[in-house]
Amino acid sequence: MNIAIAGYGVEGKANYEYYKKQSYTEQIIIYDERTDVKAPKGVKAVLGPNALSKIPDDFMVIRTNGLAPGKIKSGGKVWTGTNEFFVKCPAPIIGVSGTKGKGTTASFITEILRAAGRKVFLLGNIGVAALSELPKIREDDIVVFEMSSFQLWDAVYSPHVAVLTMIEPDHLNVHNDFADYTRAKANIAKYQSVDDTVVYHARDKNTKAIANLSQGTKLPFPSLRSVHIKKGAFYWRTRRLCATSVVKLPGRHNLRNAMAAIGATYGFINGDKKAIAAGLGNFAGLPHRLQFVANVGGVSYYDDSIATTPGSAIAAISSFSQPIILITGGADKGVDYDTLAREISTHNVRDVLVIGANRKKIMADLHRHKCKNIHEVSSEKMSDIVGYAYELAEPGDVVILSPAAASLDMFKSYADRGDQFAWAVRNLG
Repeated sequence: MNIAIAGYGVEGKANYEYYKKQSYTEQIIIYDERTDVKAPKGVKAVLGPNALSKIPDDFMVIRTNGLAPGKIKSGGKVWTGTNEFFVKCPAPIIGVSGTKGKGTTASFITEILRAAGRKVFLLGNIGVAALSELPKIREDDIVVFEMSSFQLWDAVYSPHVAVLTMIEPDHLNVHNDFADYTRAKANIAKYQSVDDTVVYHARDKNTKAIANLSQGTKLPFPSLRSVHIKKGAFYWRTRRLCATSVVKLPGRHNLRNAMAAIGATYGFINGDKKAIAAGLGNFAGLPHRLQFVANVGGVSYYDDSIATTPGSAIAAISSFSQPIILITGGADKGVDYDTLAREISTHNVRDVLVIGANRKKIMADLHRHKCKNIHEVSSEKMSDIVGYAYELAEPGDVVILSPAAASLDMFKSYADRGDQFAWAVRNLG
């Protein structure tokens, strides 16, 4: 069989390594819209803006996650590393999706299972290509798979346990619209059987609608039917598990992520209370997710560069009772900032520094909601932006970089944006 590797980034490379070892593979050609891709020695690569239109119809196409299926113009079978992994994986899979919180939830799940003595593979959107780990996985292991809409776009399998955090508009610069985005997300539950389980946010209509597509057991959270919080503790139905204070991450949204993780793992560990408490307590957070950077002159600085949607920025400002100086703005993803502006107007946000390519759009919503102390920052240097926040801040304040937008207008990635923020904070004064 002839194989076309469509997209040769991190996952594309894993796809290539996997398929070159398959006995049925006759020829592999790499196709990528970029021109700076370096193919393995001796392997043909078709590069450039029109590369994907040149895939022969008799090739099986292996689509990399970030590549929209509609871009592939081929009469041949289109497949993904995610679908292949689901077919071949011998272990049960816990799939985690949602707009924000899926990385944290997947990490909580992993830590709980490990605290219970299980061998766990944390894969997928969190940064580890699934096919590269497939040879190591055994039947008694558990796979935790963080799944973005791009991985779920054309998925034809659902995990044994599907976990859904809240869903809000995102990636609308890539998806046709919000309906297209939610249709992709829905595949995490759509193909479940009666033996499977879906864990979903009970107060989010979008996740509830997706959960209803599953034929499996439905576990909403928070809910008296499964996991909820009462008197400062997590409960499974009427059974007290542990204090919520074991969670080290700030914000109510992280307590929701913890509840999702409890719901996903409870059956695997027979409700082991010690493992739940230890697992939740072991996880100190992922980089750039409301991560404490430093206290400078009595002002605490937090890097929340991963916050690329209005909802995630709202979660950040809702996590603090102190006066907030918010740094927001960046590359637009086609979303609406009206809700964020309304929340800023009612929360303890004293100053808003608006940066990036979409700053005029955000500022218009902020002014419409009569937000105070709006500062437009045209500089693209993070040191200037942080310096401006430093000038405004007073002891006891919190400065948060929570952009509610993508990073590629000014930075290489959200990680680069967060790293530059942290560097600038540490070099204040």
